[in-house]
Amino acid sequence: MSARGLSKARERVRRTVDSLGTERPEAPVPGGWEGPALLALTLALLAFGLVMVYSASAVLAQSSGLPDYYFVVRQALGGAAGLLALVVCAHVRPALLRALAWPVLAVAALLLLLTVLPATEALAPRVNGARRWISIGAVTMQPVEFAKLAVIVWTAALAVRKREYLRSLSRGLLPFLLVWGSFALLLILQPDYSSAALLVMLASLVVFAAGGRPAHFIALGLVGTPLALHQIQGAAYRAGRVAAFLDPAADTGGVAYQINQALIAIGSGGWFGRGVGRGQQKFGFLPEPHNDFLFAMIGEEWGLLGTLAVLCAFVAFALIGYRIARRSAGPFEALLAIGLTNLIVVQALLHMAVNLALVPTTGLTLPFLSYGRSSLIVCLAAAGLLISLARAAEAEVQGRERRAAAEARRAAAARSRRTAGAAA
Repeated sequence: MSARGLSKARERVRRTVDSLGTERPEAPVPGGWEGPALLALTLALLAFGLVMVYSASAVLAQSSGLPDYYFVVRQALGGAAGLLALVVCAHVRPALLRALAWPVLAVAALLLLLTVLPATEALAPRVNGARRWISIGAVTMQPVEFAKLAVIVWTAALAVRKREYLRSLSRGLLPFLLVWGSFALLLILQPDYSSAALLVMLASLVVFAAGGRPAHFIALGLVGTPLALHQIQGAAYRAGRVAAFLDPAADTGGVAYQINQALIAIGSGGWFGRGVGRGQQKFGFLPEPHNDFLFAMIGEEWGLLGTLAVLCAFVAFALIGYRIARRSAGPFEALLAIGLTNLIVVQALLHMAVNLALVPTTGLTLPFLSYGRSSLIVCLAAAGLLISLARAAEAEVQGRERRAAAEARRAAAARSRRTAGAAA
């Protein structure tokens, strides 16, 4: 897209956000179905995810000396906790969430800090060379998932406060960069470079929708590219992943093994797939079939039609989420709806892109579907917040309709009195 086209698209988004909470149109966007539709779609994805987690993980569990239902039971427990979070978040008022933006951000920063301090290694042990999890007894959580949600809420709240200065680098974008950079630094120290990049990207999209200058983000990308290249060259496994992305056929038994096995899984599924539970790649060929490469397993067992159905489900989620933003009662609600929708949809698209070798391999779950309780709980909480925003928008529309009806009744009564007085 050209710079002129990008500027026009951003201006349309800015005008949409600016119109929210100020001068509302006389004929509001019809709706009221968005919350129930989003809930139904979320529950359908969750149920399908449990089926696929069991299918993809049963062999892995048995090969580790565990019951075949080990992973799906743990995922179901995470789903139960996530549904509780969804119900709670669906009843949280946007005004309360905005007021809690800073405290929530502070809690997220503290949790990330626990993963990098030397004194907390017993609480956040190193696993596979990284400290990304906090373990308290039998409970394990990944703080980065909560951090994504916290940063989106905080960014939406601050973007509303600084709307007049968003086109300024020093007074507008710089305060955001300081906070985003601090969170990214904590993630890099774990290390978790892909999550750091995703967090900054999701937050940047919120500021962009609020009216941030495209030139600032282009400059940010130009500055960040050399740093990213330096980090890639500084670790053999990261350089290997990029090399595998550029030429997947160069080392099919080495650095390109994962992506080749994923492509084999997707390709062998054909149109309709091998059938649920009949996939072959989970028998020790495809690493992390229930997590980072679940989309490949869907392709093998459900075929092209199954993968297209999953893609359409997330497209529908995006359309509903952005519609909630369009109908929102105010600018904070609109920006928050955009950020929460992106949290789900962007990560889903990146997961699919990794499985299709469209981007370098990295560890990202497929929201609502992949194994990972921290991600599942946060995604369900995000869906609950979107439902809360939809309910608030509908309440605002109904309130305006009631006020308009009351005004019409008062006007009719006044005309009746004038008519009666004239007749007398």
